[in-house]
Amino acid sequence: MHTKRLCCWRRSLLLALAMAASAVASPGLAGPVDMSRAVADLYSSVSIYPPSATQMTVCYGFVCRRRYTLDFGAGDRAALAAIMASGRANAAAERAAVQKVVVWFDRRMGPILGTNKRVAKADFRFRDDAHNYDCWDTTRNTTSLLLVLQQWGLLKFHSVGDPKYRGNALVLQTPHNTAVLVDRATKVEWVVDLWPRGYLQPPDVMTVAKWVTED
Repeated sequence: MHTKRLCCWRRSLLLALAMAASAVASPGLAGPVDMSRAVADLYSSVSIYPPSATQMTVCYGFVCRRRYTLDFGAGDRAALAAIMASGRANAAAERAAVQKVVVWFDRRMGPILGTNKRVAKADFRFRDDAHNYDCWDTTRNTTSLLLVLQQWGLLKFHSVGDPKYRGNALVLQTPHNTAVLVDRATKVEWVVDLWPRGYLQPPDVMTVAKWVTED
């Protein structure tokens, strides 16, 4: 078999197995997490399972070289539901609640992974991958968290969108990527970008149209 065809076949098989595992992992909880192909590729590209209603793989160490399985307990679900309840008024309030959820995640994982030592805009130049996320890690982790919220019915005004990418060497814009929410009413895409912020700082939330112009 041609090498390229073989790689595509393996990737498709891995994705199918991952989505099947997600369905098994969440019996009686509205089935597997619904996701687009672009979102599913976030997981198949690093050979991890997509999130389910009960757990997610947390990526760290740059490009998911280190992993941790976060099992959502009753306390976790109650805490996240309470945070999201504060955003029920409108779409802007829901985005603000999502920021608080990401801070909750940062606090939840920090002592376990050592990412309470993490810094903003971490990459290989910091030589401390064991305690940091790169933008691929934050994109996967935030997307997973948003998918879990969506699966639990906690997103009223938004749905999870495809990750977005930017980078233009001609204007010295460095490559970067981020998780995305889509406003159900307006269809406007909003980034939820943790990578530019340090430990326990709220992620950037802005329109994709603005984000792609940032450095």
